Amino acid sequence: MSEKAIKRLIRNLEFFLRSCFNCSSLFYITAAKDPLEVEFASNKFYALCGLGGILSCGITHTAIVPLDLVKCRIQVNPDKYKGVFNGFKVSIKEDGVRGLARGWAPTFIGYSMQGMFKFGLYEIFKVEYHHILGDENAYLYRTWLYLAASASAEFFADIALAPMEAVKVRIQTMPGFPTTLAKGFPKILAEEGLSGFYKGLVPLWMRQIPYTMMKFACFEKTVELLYKHVVPKPRAECSKGEQLLVTFAAGYIAGVFCAIVSHPADTVVSKLNQAKGSSALDVAKKLGFAGMWKGLTPRIIMIGTLTALQWFIYDAVKVSFHLPRPPPPEAPESLKLKWAAQGKVIQ
Repeated sequence: MSEKAIKRLIRNLEFFLRSCFNCSSLFYITAAKDPLEVEFASNKFYALCGLGGILSCGITHTAIVPLDLVKCRIQVNPDKYKGVFNGFKVSIKEDGVRGLARGWAPTFIGYSMQGMFKFGLYEIFKVEYHHILGDENAYLYRTWLYLAASASAEFFADIALAPMEAVKVRIQTMPGFPTTLAKGFPKILAEEGLSGFYKGLVPLWMRQIPYTMMKFACFEKTVELLYKHVVPKPRAECSKGEQLLVTFAAGYIAGVFCAIVSHPADTVVSKLNQAKGSSALDVAKKLGFAGMWKGLTPRIIMIGTLTALQWFIYDAVKVSFHLPRPPPPEAPESLKLKWAAQGKVIQ
């Protein structure tokens, strides 16, 4: 994407958001103090954040199984599936429309489990790392805090995801492999043991950890910048509907970057689960640099939409269950006083 195209996208986004905020009465929900608000950083808070992760990841990943199926097939057999539209055409011709739903069960279960750990642990690690750094350093190095918290959460989330991901990829890409979770799971267990479910864990970490770091850090920073430069009023004065609109916009922007940074590892994961006895390095060498970027366009569309919807659902769950949603970060008073004493401009 060219620099001009990026600037045009930002201008259009700014115009869209301002237009929506000028019509905020269409979806106004008061942002007054909620008497039912759950205590921040309590066990109930973290449990409901985990529930939000289950719903946001489980629902969205399952909804785009047809696109994910075509994307995986393009990655493992680009000679047969020549692009998105051709991939759909060939898949429907061979398996019928119902065949596009292959892998929905392991997708739903696997990504629901992943979402619970991803979002629930992110909130925990973010609070714990904040305590370790202290208020001033947590503000000054907040981007690094987001990156560390999201990477830590995703490390554990992928351990929960790996078995279902292994079954899903084989269902979608291996001819002759069972087409259901009930038959595919025991087949892998019988033939390869537990290690068969985790042979793709390392490349899964390589794909998902950079993806999640970008997903959370880019989202947090984009929200901060949108409220600072685009939204015409402070977040405290925005309705819940307006805040969710900002969430969706920031989520989509983050999703585009997520897709790009994690795509090569995603291609390796798809190919690795199809190729028995191969290592991630073997697959990467065989694919080559250009081969690891096959299927990028559908993945940008898929992940951009996916990430935006995930953040929207997650934030909507927080609103529905009266979970506190902290405002954009602001320098603590102690830091402001230090800056004032040094004659620095308050950030």
